[in-house]
Amino acid sequence: MRICVVGAGAIGGYLGAKLALAGEDVTLIARGPHLAAIQRDGLKLQMGDGPAELVPGVKAMSDMAEAGEQDAVLLTLKTHSVPGVVKQMRALYGPQTIVLTAQNGIPWWYFMRHGGEFEGRRLASVDPGGVIADNLEIERVIGCIVYPAADLPAPGVVRHVEGDRFSLGEPDGSKSERVLALSQTLARAGLKAPVRTNLRAEIWVKVWGNAFFNPISALTGTTLEEICSFPATRELARVAMTESMTVAERLGIKFGVTLEQRIDGAQKVGAHKPSMLQDIETQRPTEVDAVVGAVVELGRIVGVPTPVTDTLYRAVKLLEKRVRG
Repeated sequence: MRICVVGAGAIGGYLGAKLALAGEDVTLIARGPHLAAIQRDGLKLQMGDGPAELVPGVKAMSDMAEAGEQDAVLLTLKTHSVPGVVKQMRALYGPQTIVLTAQNGIPWWYFMRHGGEFEGRRLASVDPGGVIADNLEIERVIGCIVYPAADLPAPGVVRHVEGDRFSLGEPDGSKSERVLALSQTLARAGLKAPVRTNLRAEIWVKVWGNAFFNPISALTGTTLEEICSFPATRELARVAMTESMTVAERLGIKFGVTLEQRIDGAQKVGAHKPSMLQDIETQRPTEVDAVVGAVVELGRIVGVPTPVTDTLYRAVKLLEKRVRG
């Protein structure tokens, strides 16, 4: 299978490396020192604290037109970067090309092929101006929830930290031949890729906690363990997460765990810095719009007030503006 990874950073690079090692024809779209290192020395994969090993056969470039037509495109950029590439991505498409969208938070296609009363409605928080929807046909899209953790210890080097699951799902909930085939391709690469008939429910389980823990961590500079064990912020979690849960339930989502179980699960992760805190510390754009802002927008759509979540969203937007100058 010809596979192009658009945004070959930590997660994209990890996916590309595993697929290349399994014999797939992989092209990475990258830029800057990371791209230069891959073109000069090849892509290297480090599993945990082990040595970094060369992944043979991986092509890397910045020009999507040079990559040519693909069978599958793995879009692993952060949500706020997607509008800037969707037009160029068209150079990668053939008639049957699929696009795996692997972003955190509520996806831009949430109400596409949804079948509910809000069918086709666009979300300004994750797709301002509708740029993504106008340039990426929903017919190509397969949704994905990313669970592994990875980083880039050096240009051209991807380090896998933990996890190997990428949940997949068609926006209409079907178990199509193409999503099953993609699942099998990922499985041959040593990854877990279950196909979900209700991916939106699993998206909400992840967003449910992230819409609180990420902004609080960014604002206070604290870890998951500290947030959950401190009585005041644990109580704040209950209030904020109740807002998110109410929004999701109005959209027909049923949670398989209780609120306390979700908080306890976050606490067990330990002294972990959520991605939003990491972004603030490194002065990078955060995913606050897709992770928190989208919950606020969905609350307004279904008529559920989200005052705590809205406050967290606005505070992080100001913090992001300050640290990025």
